[in-house]
Amino acid sequence: MKGKAMDMGCDIKLRVQESMEITKFQKRVYLALLEVPRGKTITYGELARRVGCRSAQAIGQALRRNPFAPDVPCHRVICANGDVGGYLGHRDGEYLSRKLALLREESDERTTTDREAKRHTREDQASPHIA
Repeated sequence: MKGKAMDMGCDIKLRVQESMEITKFQKRVYLALLEVPRGKTITYGELARRVGCRSAQAIGQALRRNPFAPDVPCHRVICANGDVGGYLGHRDGEYLSRKLALLREESDERTTTDREAKRHTREDQASPHIA
């Protein structure tokens, strides 16, 4: 599964880089957003800083026009005060429910992975090592 996920990541990055349907600014935003790992979030302001922009609102405008969602994970972008903000230009209804579901799904995956890693570490420490 991990190899397939990496292939998809390369594929979406290439699709964004080669797209003629988005602006240079959108391209910078989407490529920077692809660097945010599953299960993590970033604020509109931090994403703006990463792409050399001073406007969190400009980031929001680029994300509302994201033709690659959810492959370019605009659902990982939240407000500085912790509110989830909008999703694809909507601040309520089924779009917001979808954003929350995506965030919850990725958070659950990360929690499970973290838990498994800790368990394996404990098992490794408890088992005798044979040289």
